[in-house]
Amino acid sequence: MEDQSRRGLLNGATVAAAAAAGAGFMAGSAEAQPRSEKRSPYPDAKPAMYSRAVAYGNMLFLSGVGYHKEGTIEDHTRGVLQEIEKNLVEAGSSLQKCLKVSVFLNDLKDYDRMNAVYRSFNWGDIAPVRTTVAPAAGIPGNSLVEIDVIAYI
Repeated sequence: MEDQSRRGLLNGATVAAAAAAGAGFMAGSAEAQPRSEKRSPYPDAKPAMYSRAVAYGNMLFLSGVGYHKEGTIEDHTRGVLQEIEKNLVEAGSSLQKCLKVSVFLNDLKDYDRMNAVYRSFNWGDIAPVRTTVAPAAGIPGNSLVEIDVIAYI
């Protein structure tokens, strides 16, 4: 009985894997085109030390964005989220399509004030999961906050 149960699970897993593999193809052309390659969502991207964003299938990984001007944590958070929103839209996504957000605060004392600005942005009906940390070494470039996201296109 246990053997049959395991076979059923394995068969179910095989069907699920096949369905997931099929989801990696784009519709809308005579032949399905595989989308499972790492690519830049920006056609003008030049080789660099790191990418502003990388897409894989319909997943979009946006690198950390900081705010490198004078201002309060509210100014920095607003500036970062506006830049992220612009980059997402340019890549064919949006804040509403964010699945995961990582927030890096220069000082954890800014958590509540950062959250007040963060809440003012439209994340859609289901907010993305989020992690917030204050790295001991701080954030490069004197930004009070850096944020990266994972979204879908």
